Amino acid sequence: MLTPTPHDIDAAAARIAGRVRVTPILEVEAEAFGLPCPVTFKLEHTQITGSFKVRGAFNNMLSREVPEAGVVAASGGNHGAAVAHAATSLGHRSRIFVPKSIAKEEKLRRMRQFGGEVILTEGTVADCMSQYAQAAEDSGALSVHPYDTEWTLAGQGTVAREFEEQMGGIDTILVATGGGGLIGGIAAWFGDRVNVVSVETEGTDTLARSLREGPDVAIEATGIAAGSLGGPRLGVQSWDVIRDRVKTALVLPDEAVYEAARKLWEATRLVGEPGAAVALAALTSRAYVPQKDERLAVLLCGGNADVDWFIG
Repeated sequence: MLTPTPHDIDAAAARIAGRVRVTPILEVEAEAFGLPCPVTFKLEHTQITGSFKVRGAFNNMLSREVPEAGVVAASGGNHGAAVAHAATSLGHRSRIFVPKSIAKEEKLRRMRQFGGEVILTEGTVADCMSQYAQAAEDSGALSVHPYDTEWTLAGQGTVAREFEEQMGGIDTILVATGGGGLIGGIAAWFGDRVNVVSVETEGTDTLARSLREGPDVAIEATGIAAGSLGGPRLGVQSWDVIRDRVKTALVLPDEAVYEAARKLWEATRLVGEPGAAVALAALTSRAYVPQKDERLAVLLCGGNADVDWFIG
């Protein structure tokens, strides 16, 4: 049986209740984006740490024993902020390893603000992942992987559970993909009931390439969404869910992401980070064209970026 199951996600939702926000949804009329149907956004960028990642972070720490050495994680930003906040809230120390090549000052500031010790690493994202894993082994700290554990997947799957409950029914959901923890958790919740569409950029197309070339493909993320979606490869557990449940993987140029962010601001006065704009870009670029009566959902996954990043 694939894990996590919907039962695991139900359990995660109960476990993290009261520690994360129930984020709102917003239905926007079809005309705002030139679509044949309305689109409903899940405003997960209004989450406590500015992204969905806090769900998986809390579920990890509340499901396992955290040693005196605390927790360690590797992150481009959102996962690090989530781990730092969850650890501090629960009385634990946290160390976050961040690749210097994709580090953004706004995201580093957020990690430190939530109580994390930030360690910048040289080399690639894969090099950073190796250093963080070694630090966990050497110190005995709990390793909180950004996307490749059952606890992370179940925690992230709670956003789909919540979205469906609020919206009342979904035909298609568009999800930006990095290492696969978010889309894996979402696909685990929905199963075959909902069309789960992955959206990536040309510089972060890990899932699309994995579907073509196999799950061992590794990429070095580049472009506007590298800090949000820059997983070097899909997680093993994420892949087990994704390969059976996600049939469509769209890949867009960076220009489409900038345009989507501008249109989101113009239509709703909402600002998300590049990773959040990626999912909407599938619609604004017409890479995905919905049907007139389609119940269409888009997850705005994070908001940790300079507020004017898309202006220029």
